[in-house]
Amino acid sequence: MQSFRLTAVVTLLVNVLIGAAAQEQLHSAIKPVPRDAKWLKRHETFVALAKRGGIDVLFLGDSITDSWGGEGHSPQAPGAKIFAREFVPLQAANFGIGGDRTQHVLWRIQNGALDGIQPKVVMLLIGTNNTNGNDNTAEEIAEGITAIVREIHKRSPKTKILLLGIFPRGKDPNDPATKTQREKIARVNQIIAKLDDGGKTVKYLDIGHLFIRPDGHISPDLMPDYLHLSEKGYELWAQAVKPIILELLKQ
Repeated sequence: MQSFRLTAVVTLLVNVLIGAAAQEQLHSAIKPVPRDAKWLKRHETFVALAKRGGIDVLFLGDSITDSWGGEGHSPQAPGAKIFAREFVPLQAANFGIGGDRTQHVLWRIQNGALDGIQPKVVMLLIGTNNTNGNDNTAEEIAEGITAIVREIHKRSPKTKILLLGIFPRGKDPNDPATKTQREKIARVNQIIAKLDDGGKTVKYLDIGHLFIRPDGHISPDLMPDYLHLSEKGYELWAQAVKPIILELLKQ
């Protein structure tokens, strides 16, 4: 009996160590983590909105989504007027938080962001903050985005996801660093486009061409800092996605 107990304890310890080792092997883009206290406070605001219910369309992402505005966001956000006009009537909410990476959005979904709601449509744009330098490879970022899609469907199986390709960024397309980053973004988009199943559960859409000129330069009137959008940029974004959101809502 004592030998059996010892074997059981050893087996348990081995399993714990294997699990810990597997966790260590997870790259950062798929390892759910929170951020600082200020970030947690914003997350809790959105958790409260979710518990209140009544959300049919959910915007989810980083600062580019954050600047759509809406409840819990700055009323001066460049997209706020457009969001109020075009999407609030569709029972839309915005859970974008500036600075988020895939791992942060994944943590938020696992920790209350969807509690109390099962949105009919989620518009997801995430990953640009993972593309900085050597932070993550294109394949890792795509894995992070895929993990978010799966986590949403795990918690809300009937939700349709409008998955947006990461937008282009950077002032000078001929600058080596900008060129490398844009190539990484293009590779991520190429991978996540394969998640599209005709809109049954995921509809992929790349609208990056709306913000970029034929010579590869981003229009500063659409992206003043070559990353974040102006009001005019949000107007173009709304025009591109609203018909698709309306179609997904009908399904």
